[in-house]
Amino acid sequence: MIDRRSLTHIDWVLVVVTVTLTSIGIATIYSATHTTAPAIYKKQLYWFFISTALIIPVLIINYNTLKRFAYPILAVAVLMLIATLIFGRTIGGSQRWISLGFINFQPSELAKIAFIIALAARLSEKAPLKGLDIKDLLVPLVLLAVPFLLIAKQPDLGTALIFLFIFATMTFIVKIRLRTLIAFGLPALALIPVAWVYLLKGYQKSRLMSFVDPAMDPLGSGYQTLQSKIAIGSGGVLGKGFTKGTQGNLSFLPEHHTDFVFPVLAEEWGFIGAAIVLGLFLTLILRGISTANSSKDRFGFLLAIGVTSMIFWHIVINISMVMGFMPVVGVPLPFLSYGGSFLLSVTVAVAILININMRRFVL
Repeated sequence: MIDRRSLTHIDWVLVVVTVTLTSIGIATIYSATHTTAPAIYKKQLYWFFISTALIIPVLIINYNTLKRFAYPILAVAVLMLIATLIFGRTIGGSQRWISLGFINFQPSELAKIAFIIALAARLSEKAPLKGLDIKDLLVPLVLLAVPFLLIAKQPDLGTALIFLFIFATMTFIVKIRLRTLIAFGLPALALIPVAWVYLLKGYQKSRLMSFVDPAMDPLGSGYQTLQSKIAIGSGGVLGKGFTKGTQGNLSFLPEHHTDFVFPVLAEEWGFIGAAIVLGLFLTLILRGISTANSSKDRFGFLLAIGVTSMIFWHIVINISMVMGFMPVVGVPLPFLSYGGSFLLSVTVAVAILININMRRFVL
């Protein structure tokens, strides 16, 4: 049960920011889909209730308990990823979902949290003062490789990249020796041509090429990026108003309720509205870093860094993607993009931060 003393240390800023961002997301999804698929925002609202209900059990369990069960949790996540490749439902050419009858669940979202817990548990046990050497990274690399390869097989390049960025952030925070970094970095660079020829699908190559010059194929691979820029730019300072956007409502912008929800918001609420949302995201990240710095143990520190980095990289990659600063890799925006499994994972991530913050003064 929760120690009553810990209840006084609930980070209400995190709670308010999370609820505010989710509410903005549901409203934006409604605006983007009310003329074509009016039931979508209701599904997101149901997932919001489910995610909120899960916060309580996440807060009740002392986060240090997660360390004891870190590897079994990751093993369950891996088994679910394997089951997805065997029995999963294919949508849009990707086999990412397991059907539970009334809903579709995406196990890769659970796998992110499971991976962070396992990596935090491992890195909290092994902490050489001079930094991580090659032998220290062998087990963490195995923890990364298994879910990474299973998710890349689906294929889901965006989610697989998130795993890489989380791994890089957590290991850099712990500190890696320069010679170790060079030993892994040079082979990785050498494998880029191999990945281009043998690993990337045709549409993934097209997306990378259109990133260099979207106008090269304005009606094909570059269409989404160009329409996204038009939507963001047309919002001006104050925007066109709620449900008054044209790029989304007239279906000029594909995926406008999922990965490209931010341009819909920017078109309707303008620079001011977009800046407020980015300010809320910044507050969320800063509170996550503060939670890590104030945690009472190394595992709590690394766990907080891991879940904060997960949210951070989703924000950075998505915003950069829709503005044309990065290739389109299919990474959703936390709390705003449509997707029940994703909303569940980021809500649990915030609940973990609150959990760590609550217990920082409790022995």
